[in-house]
Amino acid sequence: MLQKKVLIIVPAYNEEDRIKKTVEEILSTGIAAKVLVINDGSRDDTAKKAKSSGAHVISLPFNTGIGGAVQTGFRYAFENDFDIACQVDGDGQHDVSYIGALIKPILENESDMVIGSRFVPPFMGYQSSFVRKIGINFFSHLISFLCSVKITDPTSGFRAYNKKMIHIFSQSYPADFPEPEAIMIARLYGARVKEIPVEMRKRQTGHSSIRYLATLYYMIKVTFAILLNLLKGKKSNAATTYVRST
Repeated sequence: MLQKKVLIIVPAYNEEDRIKKTVEEILSTGIAAKVLVINDGSRDDTAKKAKSSGAHVISLPFNTGIGGAVQTGFRYAFENDFDIACQVDGDGQHDVSYIGALIKPILENESDMVIGSRFVPPFMGYQSSFVRKIGINFFSHLISFLCSVKITDPTSGFRAYNKKMIHIFSQSYPADFPEPEAIMIARLYGARVKEIPVEMRKRQTGHSSIRYLATLYYMIKVTFAILLNLLKGKKSNAATTYVRST
């Protein structure tokens, strides 16, 4: 098998307490990959600590949100001809020892997009708060129905993508709460989406964007975006160009 270029995209906002350990854990996996931290307008020492840990860092001038940060990583991956991109949160919630398992279906050409799920048996470790599970379960059923593929953990940001998906998402990627919507978009482009079981840890710093009264807003907003993408039902010009050229 030819050596593949792998990029680990780590979006981070005010994660100075966790980013160093996250980068060091990724590098200690032994996977031949470049670690790219997207410093999303942090007001602390996130960028400095990421660099000192051995990561390449792109610092955005202001906070763009998770969608903008991740798309910056996709743009970098596309412009530098990476074969695989893997998304890992900067807060240490994702157990990076599963990165190898995450990219394996892509290396074996079994999938275009792989999601690390807390809810695929065997159930392992921390799974989430009750309030967050409301949103997760809602989108699990909605996306599974609309996409005709079983998705158990639609809000998981622990993901891997092949070159086709890197190109698509480098051109356009959802801005707010992007994870569920990105699955819908991927399926509209005919992507093979697969989940694998992973373990996640309880968040050590900060808080989830899906909590308490925000859960209802989140569910309404993302549902609207998913249905809008479904109604569009067509590929972007960038993706069409990619398909024709391969």
